[in-house]
Amino acid sequence: MSKPVLLTYDRPLAIVGGGNVEPALLRDLAARNVGLVAADGGADALGAAGLVPDAILGDLDSLTDREGWALRTRVIHIPEQITTDFQKALYSTSAPVTLALGMTGKRLDHTLAALSALHEVAARRRVILIDEVDVALAVSGSFSFEAAPRERISVHPLVPIVFERTEGLFYPMINLLLDPAGRLGTSNEGTGGTVEIVPRDATPWLLILGRERLWDLVEQLCPAADGGAQAL
Repeated sequence: MSKPVLLTYDRPLAIVGGGNVEPALLRDLAARNVGLVAADGGADALGAAGLVPDAILGDLDSLTDREGWALRTRVIHIPEQITTDFQKALYSTSAPVTLALGMTGKRLDHTLAALSALHEVAARRRVILIDEVDVALAVSGSFSFEAAPRERISVHPLVPIVFERTEGLFYPMINLLLDPAGRLGTSNEGTGGTVEIVPRDATPWLLILGRERLWDLVEQLCPAADGGAQAL
């Protein structure tokens, strides 16, 4: 049985978890008209930044002052324990591109669960995982983008995957098997200009760039659009 989508956006959406989140970045997202949804305790990170999310989703076991939040925004209790709060927020929302913050740091099991969630949705949803240093875009199939000479570019396999060919990388990947339990694609570099990465099939993988490339990715994946969240 499919789960209901509760909020749909025609602009970028940020899902905020309870891990490491910088208040300045949250305020920057709000200034850029990015939608804000809290995954359970992520609401406290938004509150600390002086922001109120469009909604708070999850099993709510980490949310402080639930009653107070309910006076300011929509609080949605999803009690099932099969999925994480990040997964709950993903299946309850829809957006052309989704930024995921606070899903890494503090607890290793939460970081690993976030990577599993990216693998699960990569074929149908553009999600960018953000930490203090990097951004990681979940990709299913081929992807191309512009890169500076010597720019750090990592290609991380979520499961074993063969890359048929690449263009614009200092270390080309030609019929190369990458495996999270074996060979990885960490710390490659751009040669300058267009980078094209072509796997053999639609197996999901991660493109990892420096965090300064966040808005380049967002603009590539989601042309500017006005509008807000719509409750279904």
